Amino acid sequence: MKKCKGLLLLGLVSLLLFVLAACGQDVGKDSTDDSGRGEGGDKLKIGLSVSDLTLERWQHDRDFFVEKAEELGAEVLVQSADGDEAKQLSQIQNMLSQDIDTLVIIAINSDALSTVVDQAKAEGISVLSYDRLINGADIDAYVSFDNVRVGEMQAEYLTEQVPTGKYFLMGGSPTDNNAKLFREGQLNILQPLVDSGDIEIIGDQWVKNWDANEALKIMENALTANKNDVDAVVASNDSTAGGAIQALEAQGLAGKVAISGQDADLSGVQRIAEGTQTMTIYKPIKEIATKSAEVAVQLAKGEEVKADSTINNGKMDVPFIKLEPIQVNKDNLADTVIKDGFHSLEDVYKNVPESEWPAAG
Repeated sequence: MKKCKGLLLLGLVSLLLFVLAACGQDVGKDSTDDSGRGEGGDKLKIGLSVSDLTLERWQHDRDFFVEKAEELGAEVLVQSADGDEAKQLSQIQNMLSQDIDTLVIIAINSDALSTVVDQAKAEGISVLSYDRLINGADIDAYVSFDNVRVGEMQAEYLTEQVPTGKYFLMGGSPTDNNAKLFREGQLNILQPLVDSGDIEIIGDQWVKNWDANEALKIMENALTANKNDVDAVVASNDSTAGGAIQALEAQGLAGKVAISGQDADLSGVQRIAEGTQTMTIYKPIKEIATKSAEVAVQLAKGEEVKADSTINNGKMDVPFIKLEPIQVNKDNLADTVIKDGFHSLEDVYKNVPESEWPAAG
């Protein structure tokens, strides 16, 4: 009889411990809280796949993104594909195996990522397209600038400076969807002037991987083919502009041929201060990186993301958080990139006599 009572008491104690443990598990499985912790108290994890960290632009993006995401309580796993499409695919597949909540992609080839995006979605991982739209895939959100407007602003400024003459078009990487949007914007402004006979387009080439050395070779060939008779170069970013300007310098044409750019890289704004590059487009990097980190955390928490509009990527209308670019030239360097703290006055004007520096502040 005592043995039966003992067994009964033991069973009751075991049942009580089981109930208490179950209650404790329920408390621990609250949905994600404001500290950036997910179910079970696990910290949110975001995978950030960067196209190429050898480019200055993306180094800024990474730093601001990681800073904001960590401030919001998330851990960020960052990998750079160094401009290699196959490497980016492999790295993303590796990230998917590391229990991430949101995958953020700065794409090398906008048309080559549908397979890994589909895999992410099948595993319940949210996908954010950062600055470059991923085509033909089911993505949750897209954060970027108005890239057609970027191209329009480049062409608008050049045509104000050079309303008639011979223009060479130097596009970005042909695998980057943004490069196509820049070209669309450029032609919105240039085509009517071509049709009227004011402007002649003497060449049009794309620069693989936005590589400055490739741009240098393209510009050298263009100058040779046209016997140095070029009035303006519509370069789609500062890296391609830098390569083109090297070729122009070799022919004594730097500062005489108007040339656009984009990204407000330090070397680009230095060239503007020196007078060899005409303008650039400043896309406030802290703004896009901070907003993207906020959206990535929202997606990881399962929260609704508010978008300004949508953009079709060939498969769906993607929620588009759209940011506005800023035109930068020699007259407003101090009021844009320097005022924002993106570059310092001393760095921008390091190759310019101090007597020619703008007033600080």
